[in-house]
Amino acid sequence: MSTQNGESHKTIAPMNMKVDVEKRNLIDYAANLLGQDRTRFVVDAALHRAEDVILDRRVFALDDVAFDAFVKVLNEPRPEETERCLNTFLSRPKRWK
Repeated sequence: MSTQNGESHKTIAPMNMKVDVEKRNLIDYAANLLGQDRTRFVVDAALHRAEDVILDRRVFALDDVAFDAFVKVLNEPRPEETERCLNTFLSRPKRWK
């Protein structure tokens, strides 16, 4: 939902955590180097890690013949049109953003 000035309303949920002082100080130092506050830094890092975990969990269940065919297709040169389509696909916004 957007307001008249284009701002969106999002439900905000608290995330509370405990961490030892040395770790907190390291996080604060890194956040400060980037000009961010602790919350923004931790949320950005957690989101990046979550995306990596989700993308790494994609499973391809293929028998030997199908796997060999899949690898063959990956290793073949792609026509220009296919390359353009692939680049368009890869430049789309991620579903979780």
